[in-house]
Amino acid sequence: QVQLVESGGGLVQPGGSLRLSCAASGSIYSIGTMGWYRQAPGKQRELVATITGAGSTNYADSLKGRFTISRDNAKNTVDLQMNSLKPEDTAVYYCNADVEVYGLGRIHPYWGQGTQVTVSS
Repeated sequence: QVQLVESGGGLVQPGGSLRLSCAASGSIYSIGTMGWYRQAPGKQRELVATITGAGSTNYADSLKGRFTISRDNAKNTVDLQMNSLKPEDTAVYYCNADVEVYGLGRIHPYWGQGTQVTVSS
């Protein structure tokens, strides 16, 4: 019913930048909070950043100042601008959105399939 599709991952050198994008589509009535999470090999999935429909943002403390989350409510998209990337930022990055589907009357979290970000020289 709802699909989240990420794009923009890849290989980047330390100190470089990448921009991830996520587009939500399907039977969407409304979207609440959208966000990005990441999972490195052998580690649990962790919060990167979230943004509400009103534009309020929340970041993992360790990422403040380097990563910026933004969204376009009209297009149902959320982006993550990542600057000054470090090897420890290497992970699969997942898009998340709290979506109310037409006709269901409740909000359900949806996840994208993930996009690989590798920071290496």
